[in-house]
Amino acid sequence: MDRRTRNLFALTLVIVIALTGGLAILLGGGSTILAPTPPADAATIDGVVIAVDAKSLTDVRSFALRTTDGRVLTFGLTDLENGAQFAPGHLAEHQATAIPIRVWYRDGPTMLEAVFLQDAPAR
Repeated sequence: MDRRTRNLFALTLVIVIALTGGLAILLGGGSTILAPTPPADAATIDGVVIAVDAKSLTDVRSFALRTTDGRVLTFGLTDLENGAQFAPGHLAEHQATAIPIRVWYRDGPTMLEAVFLQDAPAR
């Protein structure tokens, strides 16, 4: 390969790499779907899941939480906003491992309603 051909090949390679990188940044620069954020108007509490009322992993109706101050609270899940990020079936794993969760909730007509769930931050 002569010098002129090698230089043309190197220039072509640099252009292809630059165009590929530019397209990757433009087309894959991030998701347009934003993860839900906890509601600002909901109360929050941390605790350990001690019971889960469920027919299956996909049909969870409520759960009981022992708070850090020893109270036991029961939460419904009819208003859960982030079920895709924190599946209600995941509560059984938290019950088995005793890893705390954080619950954002509101008063419902018959019980407290969890509106957002996540792993509790490490202390």
